Amino acid sequence: MSAEQALPPVALTLIGIGTGNPDHLTRQAIAAMNAANLILLPHKGEDKAELAALRQSLCDAVLTGTAVPCIAGFDMPVRRSEGDDYLAQVDEWHAAITQQWQAAIASALAQARLPVPADGAALRVALLVWGDPSLYDSTLRIAARLQPAPAQVQVVAGITSVQALAAAHAIALNDIGQPFVVTTGRQLRDHGWPAGVDTAVVMLDGQCSFTTLPAEGLHIWWGAYLGMPQQLLDSGPLADAGPRIDSARAQARARHGWIMDIYLLRRQPAHEG
Repeated sequence: MSAEQALPPVALTLIGIGTGNPDHLTRQAIAAMNAANLILLPHKGEDKAELAALRQSLCDAVLTGTAVPCIAGFDMPVRRSEGDDYLAQVDEWHAAITQQWQAAIASALAQARLPVPADGAALRVALLVWGDPSLYDSTLRIAARLQPAPAQVQVVAGITSVQALAAAHAIALNDIGQPFVVTTGRQLRDHGWPAGVDTAVVMLDGQCSFTTLPAEGLHIWWGAYLGMPQQLLDSGPLADAGPRIDSARAQARARHGWIMDIYLLRRQPAHEG
């Protein structure tokens, strides 16, 4: 079977794997990984080889059945960054990822690395998703583009970086009876502080967007590589901690070639300083 030929029916399982710590895998996640015929692992280039190695190490740790799933890698496309139409860039990127998924599945079948399902049974394909597939992750949207459409899509919940950040700092996400918002660095840069809340959790921020806010009265709790051996944490009044975090983030990214980080910002009442 070539990458261009039609795929058999696929039952897709999207497995939340937490933030890289094997202890974040739930028993449901481990069972789903072992039940798969094929696990797809993205490769994001040499500078992010550590990420692929982490996923592979999770598989090595928990795939214990007699019929071990086939593991196939695919090259993760890079999102085009030029131009102002962000949504068009994302749509183009998702289409390219879908093609890579389909090519990887077809290649594994063509190489007889996994059995062709008999009697119309679906091929059980799994993807390992950092954190949880429901939160600032597009795997579900990409899955909807597969052709033919998946016969089934199952989601296995994972520990999010939001939860891991709160646990690492031993803080509550919300004040008593108060809402909080989870947003992105782009939203913070473009629109400033979110309306109607005193607490904001900021994800997907490669530009330390907290530097665009007036620091007075804001406290920050920051974490990078949460749950991993190289975990970094810092917190304090934004005016004091912000420059430290900016510097630590740049150094860590240069050292590892990649970084995943997240932070919580909270307005402090005037009497708390």
